Amino acid sequence: MRPKHTVADILEMEQLQLRNLSLTSWHYRALQAIRRCRTKAMGGHIDKCDCCHALHISYNPDSYRDRNRHCPTCQGHKREEWIRAREGELLNVPYFHVVFTLPDTLNPVALRHPKELYRVLFDSVWETLCAFGNNPKHLGARLGMIAVLHTWGQNLQLHPHLHCIVPKGGVSKAGFWKKGTGKDDFLFSVEAMSGKYRGRFVSKLRKALPHLPQSLYDDLFKHNWVVYSKPPFGRPEHVIEYLGRYTHKIAISNHRILAIDKENGTVTFSLKVYRKGGKKTTMALDTKEFIRRFQLHILPKGFTRIRHYGFLGSSWKKDKLPLLQLQLADMGLTQIEPLIAEEKSLHHCCPSCKKKTLVTLLSFGSRGPPKNHEQIIDRKPLKYNA
Repeated sequence: MRPKHTVADILEMEQLQLRNLSLTSWHYRALQAIRRCRTKAMGGHIDKCDCCHALHISYNPDSYRDRNRHCPTCQGHKREEWIRAREGELLNVPYFHVVFTLPDTLNPVALRHPKELYRVLFDSVWETLCAFGNNPKHLGARLGMIAVLHTWGQNLQLHPHLHCIVPKGGVSKAGFWKKGTGKDDFLFSVEAMSGKYRGRFVSKLRKALPHLPQSLYDDLFKHNWVVYSKPPFGRPEHVIEYLGRYTHKIAISNHRILAIDKENGTVTFSLKVYRKGGKKTTMALDTKEFIRRFQLHILPKGFTRIRHYGFLGSSWKKDKLPLLQLQLADMGLTQIEPLIAEEKSLHHCCPSCKKKTLVTLLSFGSRGPPKNHEQIIDRKPLKYNA
């Protein structure tokens, strides 16, 4: 179901004021790309279905040109592609979802030095897990991890944290699978990891940003850093589908926007209050404040927000991971069959009959046609059907 209101609608309302919001050129470019996406400014195309012969007129997304990953409209297709790519990497072992957070004391640093701070976050989390995983007292094996950076809370304020998926076990130095023997909530004590994580983070931050005041570090050690783990997934094949909710998620989806009051210049959106057990409520913000909060979560240019480590890293995937899957199969843990690998994506199918792929007959507008049909993302046909 298409949302009634979108982030692009809000940006369109305030487009004349965007340059007055103290935005960097990178943030301004990203917001303009979101505002233009699937509008007349991007041109369009006419497609025809091979089966039912219906014609569909659609505006082009901006993301096929700029690959803007912050656009709420263009993430569904990328998410499906990511899930398909990960399904072949599943192991038939339990998986954990672990979250590493940062205290709000670091929010000013995140605003001024986002690339350095978020890089330190990724590195310190992986080093913390490795410190426990490599220790023979805990596991004595090489771990694997998929980590996804989120920078927001439900109210759109800055709240950097890392979502991590970690298999229960690792690869020994001899190259054999070693099953984890930790508690049901995680491989290791989250309380012990919290202290190690804080120490690693502060040490690496001092090296990355040596000009930060000592008072900041003193304050960081006054707080207990939050690390928490959710219970292991019921079945391994649920892991990737679950993580897919996080990989291409942005600060707020269009479906959460409930109302836009153009006369008063306000936006009302839904949110969950996790301190009250996930209770649903609403919040109203001035449109300028909404845009200010939204742009806080536009990542630095070229920064990678989804990273793979250990035996789930790129150096393992090509050769060693298939061998590990075969080894687990010999142990009686058969390889997981992909859930949707054989399904045909509906993003390129006819919206009317959902049987055949659409063929582009004509492109119009100043942007020109995409290089190929696959670059048209998340088609949303307009009102003409023949």
